[in-house]
Amino acid sequence: MSSPARVQRAILAPQGWRGDLLALVSGAPIPLAFAPFGYYGVPVLCLVGLLWSLEGQSPRSGLWRGFLFGVSSFLGGLYWVHVSIHVFGGAALPLALVLMFALVLFMATYTAVFGWSLNRFFGRATWQRLLLGAPALWVTIEWLRGWLFSGFGWLGIGYSQSDGPLHSLLPVVGVYGASLALCLAAAGVWASVTLPAARRVALLPFAAVVVVALVLSRAAWTTPVGEPFSVALVQGAVPQELKWLPESLQPTVDLYMNLTDDHLGADLVVWPEAAIPTARHNLDAVFEALLARGAATGTDFLIGAVQIDRARDQRLNTVVALRSDTGDESTYVKRHLVPYGEYFPVPDFVREWIRWMNLPYQDFTSGADDQPPLTVARQTVGVSICYEDVFGHELLEVLPAASVLVNVSNDAWFGGSIAPHQHLQIARARALEAGRMLLRATNNGISAVIDHDGVVRGRSPQFEPYVLSASVQGRAGATPYSRVGNWPVITLSLLLLALAARRAR
Repeated sequence: MSSPARVQRAILAPQGWRGDLLALVSGAPIPLAFAPFGYYGVPVLCLVGLLWSLEGQSPRSGLWRGFLFGVSSFLGGLYWVHVSIHVFGGAALPLALVLMFALVLFMATYTAVFGWSLNRFFGRATWQRLLLGAPALWVTIEWLRGWLFSGFGWLGIGYSQSDGPLHSLLPVVGVYGASLALCLAAAGVWASVTLPAARRVALLPFAAVVVVALVLSRAAWTTPVGEPFSVALVQGAVPQELKWLPESLQPTVDLYMNLTDDHLGADLVVWPEAAIPTARHNLDAVFEALLARGAATGTDFLIGAVQIDRARDQRLNTVVALRSDTGDESTYVKRHLVPYGEYFPVPDFVREWIRWMNLPYQDFTSGADDQPPLTVARQTVGVSICYEDVFGHELLEVLPAASVLVNVSNDAWFGGSIAPHQHLQIARARALEAGRMLLRATNNGISAVIDHDGVVRGRSPQFEPYVLSASVQGRAGATPYSRVGNWPVITLSLLLLALAARRAR
């Protein structure tokens, strides 16, 4: 029989391929924490497994095991990238798989940096390593992933709490604050196992966070303003593989006009991103018809449209606001573009080569950072397009002026995968952080009306023409997060890292 000491050493120091396998297996369940699954406690268990696999290892081993953890978690969470590239982008399946794996491997470098840094600077099994260093390091790296190299914050573990017990933290400290709390929980569990002297207090920091979250769940950070207004979110559900065919143009126009005609009289009608598959200058007759209908019924419109500025040789992804009372037209231009989808982040000599090879490409042009909210239906509306809603700090620029948020998107690129469900969950986090209702209009689902507390009040079926109607309440005021953004959490994380490093020395 093994002695207690030997048993403890076996737990603390998984060696060789067994430790590698532990890291790989620990990352695999991460996607289950997010929609459509919603097992919000999974990140804690996964991070406990990662910390176990890193314990007592060299920085080089920590780099490798952190990388393995990231590969398994991002592969399961981002597998749908190949759907957009192969099924709808037309690329060969091998190329689509190569590009998907390239993204997964790139994302895994962040967790690799976590493993290396933790074992390089906080090598010994101490409470400073677990309760200070590990949570602060994870959140700092997750934050860097959200903006470095254009940023890709998808699958940040804080999003898992939109239905979890920590959801009330989001209006105060945002998704990174929720991530920090989950890391504290994992660190506390693992410290209780590995550090007998800290067993009684290891979970106290997380327990304190839970108590704070329960107290905050009673807080009302924003208040209703004005009268409720009616909205209709129009979802045409034109299949992505048919949408841009020339013969689909008129049927698509007819479809959206017919769906809209049945809901004239609503205060606001919203069409999704690039709803009609042609440039804005080809749609003058459609916009004139909408304005005429709006003037007769008191309906305003938000229309997703591609605009081409021929004078400047620019393509713009926009949302156009049509005011029924004045006939005015105003525009929001998407400012955070999708790399390789809407622009090519490559040097000029590569662009010259692309032109020389006559390869089809044309960049979109991003909008200005300081665009004001749009005004429709007596509301000041903060607009985002597609995955701009992943960048919560950018939406803060329209707050507290905006009384409601609107996101138009085209998740048809992802077919029947889990991506549209994950995207809806991200939108729910934005509503929580802002303390605003968020209206989400998509081409083929999931369109949704999300309350200021992140609860979905109505949603559309996927892949069906549908109009989602709802009564919406504008709100005023500011959540703590909308006032200060991510800086308190990031500053705290950096201070904890400095304290842990000092103690470690």
